[in-house]
Amino acid sequence: MINLETTYAGLKLKNPFIVSSSELTSNIKSIEEIERAGAGAIVLKSLFEEQIRNEAGQLTDFNDYHTEAYDYINTYVKDNSVDNYLNLIRQAKMAVDIPIIASINCMQEKDWTSFAKKIETAGADALELNIYTMAIDKTTEGYKYEEMYFEIIKEVQKTIKIPIIVKLGYYFTNLVYIVNRLSAMKVDGVVLFNRFFSPDIDINDFSIKPASIFTSPDDLRIPLRWMAIISSKVQQISLSASTGIHDAEAAIKMLLVGADTVQVCSVLYQKGIPYLSEIIKETEKWMGTKNYSSVSDFRGKMSYLNIDNPALFERAQFMKHFSSFE
Repeated sequence: MINLETTYAGLKLKNPFIVSSSELTSNIKSIEEIERAGAGAIVLKSLFEEQIRNEAGQLTDFNDYHTEAYDYINTYVKDNSVDNYLNLIRQAKMAVDIPIIASINCMQEKDWTSFAKKIETAGADALELNIYTMAIDKTTEGYKYEEMYFEIIKEVQKTIKIPIIVKLGYYFTNLVYIVNRLSAMKVDGVVLFNRFFSPDIDINDFSIKPASIFTSPDDLRIPLRWMAIISSKVQQISLSASTGIHDAEAAIKMLLVGADTVQVCSVLYQKGIPYLSEIIKETEKWMGTKNYSSVSDFRGKMSYLNIDNPALFERAQFMKHFSSFE
């Protein structure tokens, strides 16, 4: 009997397959379909303070001189956006039985904590902090950006008791140090990695446009390497793999290098939400062929510390790899 049960950030999941934050997780109809497809948990679409502010700004562009009107509209839009998100949490908790993880991205410290408290009260099972800022100030040392992460997390930890998960990008000088410090802070989980907006250029009209919003299977390479390394070096924190997971093989690879869960998104846009059930079935089939009865039987089998030559995960240059080719 195949048992896919796992634990992530203190939450008991029927399997390690999580549908990550996106438009797919922004309405009850899709959330119910995701549960029917077999997901172990759902991360709701992120509540972005920047988006709220932009919406309020667009409504007040007609007259920048009416400060009271701006303040009123800004507050109205913000309160309604947050209320809609809280209602989504409540409705999702009533509609499905799997864990509901909320997600927020804020610009101001006070909003991280105020949003977090409201989200906990609304009934979310955990909170994912989607923290990111572009390090582009030439007068600010790199470590100060890192300290910003830790300060935000400390304040949120003071405010709520539900599990806190931090979704990270890979633009850090020492990613292992960052995750190790989060573990020391008793953060419950880390997601590797966040996917950011990538700009492209239209050479005909000289405009900036977004690059592809979907991941490709090749995007698996970066999180695969870092999951293998971090899962071996920092063992007191839950790890979730995100980016490039398009089929059962990719999911199995992530579990083999030490992920506790895997997050799926882009492929569900391309093939439909029911495709998740195929990924789960193929994973179970593979486990059966290898005589694994549970995920713990093979999780971490191919991590940094468990392979004969861990330096393979460290290699950064192509020269040695291709030296045998003419």
